[in-house]
Amino acid sequence: MTTIKYTITFFSEWHTGSGLTSGSDLNSLVIKDKNKLPVIPGRTLKGLFREAAEDLAELKNCDQALDDQILVNQIFGIGDDKNKDQADLDESDEKSLASESDCFFTNATIPVELSDAVLDEQLTPHFYRSFASTAIEKNGIAKSHSLRTMETTIPCTLEAEIYNVPEDGKTLIGNCAKWIKRLGQNRNRGLGRCQFEIIKKEG
Repeated sequence: MTTIKYTITFFSEWHTGSGLTSGSDLNSLVIKDKNKLPVIPGRTLKGLFREAAEDLAELKNCDQALDDQILVNQIFGIGDDKNKDQADLDESDEKSLASESDCFFTNATIPVELSDAVLDEQLTPHFYRSFASTAIEKNGIAKSHSLRTMETTIPCTLEAEIYNVPEDGKTLIGNCAKWIKRLGQNRNRGLGRCQFEIIKKEG
């Protein structure tokens, strides 16, 4: 098994929603850690990598796609839809597809050196800005009561790790990292442009 360390570098402001608001000021706040620094939950990253893996599998022929799907389920596990679209699989394939997740995805956080400096200088508020949007009617006038404001995080770099990656899964994880180009909400409005880069493999 291998541990993969990677970085996420943002080229635009981004938003990973916490489900919280700040009353009349902001409709949606970003997720922060206990020190009010930006963080991306591991479950969010796992979902992004899985989506990328399934997109890549769809680009291959049926036999290759099935082999990839078995590896995808080994790495990411199977959710509630584990029996979906499996009517044509034989018993051995079903056993392979039914494996539990082997890997653990950590939260993505600001590098320690930067976070220590930011906390020492009390600069955490400078990580965040507000982003406003509104719906426009066909006549070009803003729709009443449609104004929404969300908190965004400035472009920065975060680090994360994936534990217990099987040897035959390293290439897939690397390809997924290259595939992901956006993260978070309002990606169709220019937010969340990013690059994932593998920086270390240990195992």
